[in-house]
Amino acid sequence: QVQLVESGGGLVQAGGSLRLSCAASESIFSINTMGWYRQAPGKQRELVAFITRGGITNHKDSVKGRFTISRDNAKNTVYLQMNSLKPEDTAVYYCNRYWVVPKLEDYWGQGTQVTVSS
Repeated sequence: QVQLVESGGGLVQAGGSLRLSCAASESIFSINTMGWYRQAPGKQRELVAFITRGGITNHKDSVKGRFTISRDNAKNTVYLQMNSLKPEDTAVYYCNRYWVVPKLEDYWGQGTQVTVSS
């Protein structure tokens, strides 16, 4: 059964930190590079960061040095540590297998809301 459960979002002041978690089903996690995505109101869903099964990472330029993606293969979980948050980081954050352009027609979890106040 395909399952993605994101958690850890919340309301935080600018400059604050949050750590997002995503528990994925074995069928998605075990064979895939995983990604974190976000969608702000009125905007398209975008890739924020991805991590290969071996731990190679890449982050969107606007979050480099502030966000860090990681994964625990034993727990089928991927994380996103977010530091120095800015109001423009406000969005619903999702995890899924990695695509350059997210496939909205594929299965997605409910996401977790991150709101950064100025």
